[in-house]
Amino acid sequence: MIVVQHEKVSSLLAKYIGKPISQIDSLISGAGPSQGILPAGVPNQGMGNPGIELERNRGSGNAQLVYRRRGIPDMEKALMVETASSAADELVRLLRGDEPLWIKSPSYGTYILDRIGYEKLYPRTSHFKSSHARVESSKFSAMVTMPGIDLVDMFLDPKKRMDLFPTIVTKAKTIQVLEAGTAGNRNGSLQMMYEQMHILSPLVPPREFYFLRLCQQLEPGQWVIADVSYDFLKDGSRLRAWRLPSGCMIQDKPNGFSNVTWVEHVEVDDRTQTHRLYRDIVCSGSAYGAERWIANLQRICERIAFSKEKTVPAREFSGVVTSPEGRRSIVNLAQRMVKIFCASLCTSGKLDFPQLSEVNYSGVRVAIRKNAEQGQPIGMVVSAATSLWLPLSPQNVFSFFRAEKSRLQWDILSNGNPVHEISRISNGANPGNCISIIRPFIPSENNMLILQESCTDSSGSMVVYAPVDIPAMNMAISGEDSSIIPILPSGFVISDDGRPDTGGNSSTSTSSTGADSGGSLLTVAFQILVAGPNSSSSTELNMESVATVNSLISSTVLKIKAALNCSSLD
Repeated sequence: MIVVQHEKVSSLLAKYIGKPISQIDSLISGAGPSQGILPAGVPNQGMGNPGIELERNRGSGNAQLVYRRRGIPDMEKALMVETASSAADELVRLLRGDEPLWIKSPSYGTYILDRIGYEKLYPRTSHFKSSHARVESSKFSAMVTMPGIDLVDMFLDPKKRMDLFPTIVTKAKTIQVLEAGTAGNRNGSLQMMYEQMHILSPLVPPREFYFLRLCQQLEPGQWVIADVSYDFLKDGSRLRAWRLPSGCMIQDKPNGFSNVTWVEHVEVDDRTQTHRLYRDIVCSGSAYGAERWIANLQRICERIAFSKEKTVPAREFSGVVTSPEGRRSIVNLAQRMVKIFCASLCTSGKLDFPQLSEVNYSGVRVAIRKNAEQGQPIGMVVSAATSLWLPLSPQNVFSFFRAEKSRLQWDILSNGNPVHEISRISNGANPGNCISIIRPFIPSENNMLILQESCTDSSGSMVVYAPVDIPAMNMAISGEDSSIIPILPSGFVISDDGRPDTGGNSSTSTSSTGADSGGSLLTVAFQILVAGPNSSSSTELNMESVATVNSLISSTVLKIKAALNCSSLD
């Protein structure tokens, strides 16, 4: 019986990984629950069960419950560990490799894998059989302001990883820790993970991954963190993206810096065709490419470093924020505001309001949710978002939304009245990275302030803002815990459109069609509380609220286009 089980394990591993059975035999021969390939400390459930029975299509939470209840059979553990180890070996080679393995894309100038050379080294069949399937690959390297071991710890913690990449990772969970890794350096840490990724437009569906994450310390001060997809649910047909060996290498540098080299390598099946506005940026691979991950990492690490500064930068003025505790509380509140805003753009069960024009405007996507989370207003919330193309550079659009004088042209909170910035906290070397407290001048009201965070990097920009009543803002300013302050943000996401820049598009003039010129993609998003926790919601109330928000966001878009001299756009 044992011989039959051993042959089953060897055959399955050989088929899945593509290695000869003789190599697999040497890996698992004599291995028990704490020997050889299997992680130490994981109970042996025996090899009688050929797989893991999971509730299908119910999300990562149920997967976690089933694993904890039934344990992991030895055969499955062996497959997981060998899959992760092989992925790490491949990733190290990709990270350290240069030309001819990596070549410069003639269209976009980024580094992509040479498919012929890669497939000679790592032959594999396509995961998806669809004619829409394609492979995205990219590589990028840069210095970041954070020690290596701190980065490792944040990458291995789902909550902290979401804090590092709020504009990419919208959901993250550890399904199960197979191996915690060595204390102090996390070498050998192996986890079963779930992540949802999104690029902050309602027109682009999120990507979901179930995968293994392995951390290895290659030498003192150098780590590799490897991710590779693994079908925990035994139902990979519902996922439209498959992560080939991807991840990063982290090298400690002096003075609290690290050099991070990143590789993204995924196979995606665009069964649901990407909206034409985002087709260039998504299909080029730049939407989820290595350069975007590094740019976001640099900006957030810089944000963290600035929040710890004891001396106030010259361009920052304290205004009403006079203590380090108050500064920290406002920074934490703004960070939470940005995360809530990013999550709101990944809508499900949305209602579409198509417009007459389908060329440069997408129509409005609306979602209704009943919110019960602490830190947000309790009750029925309507989220509405739309995306449009503008024949302007992303920098010009970002500057427009940051300018105090132009705010009255688009901000419904200020009701067309002037505003005054009463405090500014710097988040980075770029003046566009900052947190502001803004006072709108509304004669009939004097009980509201606006908290705003603006941020920018090479991958794009955001301006996120939310009304906060004065008593709550005073709590944060005095240094009290701001996590209980309810906040419901709205804002803008600005990115390059992924089209080649033919010149002449950085002014406020427009071309006749806009179809052949580079420009910006702008997402406008509002969230509004339409009913309190005790109100009896009805379909009639919801549809009335949806229609109101749709009208509001559409009129805001018209105002923005008029202010930017783009009213002639379809």
